[in-house]
Amino acid sequence: MLVTCAAEVDAKAMEMEGARGVTMRVLLGPEAGAPTFAMRVFEVAPGGHTPMHAHDWEHEVYVLEGQGEVVSPERRLRLEPGVAALVTPGETHQFVNTGSGTFRFLCLIPVQPGPC
Repeated sequence: MLVTCAAEVDAKAMEMEGARGVTMRVLLGPEAGAPTFAMRVFEVAPGGHTPMHAHDWEHEVYVLEGQGEVVSPERRLRLEPGVAALVTPGETHQFVNTGSGTFRFLCLIPVQPGPC
């Protein structure tokens, strides 16, 4: 077993093209010995967003703090604390902070190579 304190994990700026004001902390992942899933915490500053992108794996998201949206070319869905969202494999998506404070959420993905 392993216990990790989020406050002790370094936040790394998301440097992908199209990202603005986003940091990520990998709480549990391959480096910690997690064989199947990675758990990350994203923090999106006011006015910030992840890039609009798609990939071959799902995202499972749980909102901890703030107000935001998950956006696709077809729709925008409101996200707030206590709400969970699923982004399916291949679905184009973006997470956007729509509030005046930090938008913070957990994001779980299957372990595999790739930057996000």
